[in-house]
Amino acid sequence: MSRRKTTDEERMLFRETIAEARPLAPAAHCDLSSRARRKSSAAPGVSGLDGRTDERLRRGLLEPDARLDLHGFTERDAHNALLLFLRTAQVRRHKLVLVVTGKGARVAPDAPFDMELNYRSRGILKAVVPRWLHESVFAGMVAGTRAAHSKHGGEGALYVYLRKGG
Repeated sequence: MSRRKTTDEERMLFRETIAEARPLAPAAHCDLSSRARRKSSAAPGVSGLDGRTDERLRRGLLEPDARLDLHGFTERDAHNALLLFLRTAQVRRHKLVLVVTGKGARVAPDAPFDMELNYRSRGILKAVVPRWLHESVFAGMVAGTRAAHSKHGGEGALYVYLRKGG
């Protein structure tokens, strides 16, 4: 199959369009106020965990100051409970809290193949809680997260390291 030839009319239209093109105006440089800088430091993805703290969490050497078990909660109730729990923990000057989401229902090895298994409610809190912790409403409170050590719940729990309240 051969390519279609460009017509003279198309070439002329292209040249006219390109001739009218103008460069974009350079973006105005704006200086951030100190308040805006503080807000940007609470942006999602910015971790407040240093390597030593992260390693101690990985080994299970730090004990959580408080614990929230979300078993049996609906998604909406779990979101509200998590927000209230983290705000309260931050006011109480807790540094490390444990959020138990559960591992989700196990699929039997002989269960039939199901294309929609990932979209149904098996372990929904385990999937959404880490996403919630990156939302703007939580970003000002959360310095970092990590899967819990097996003695604190392993795959079914998360360590949440909190920022200092201000």
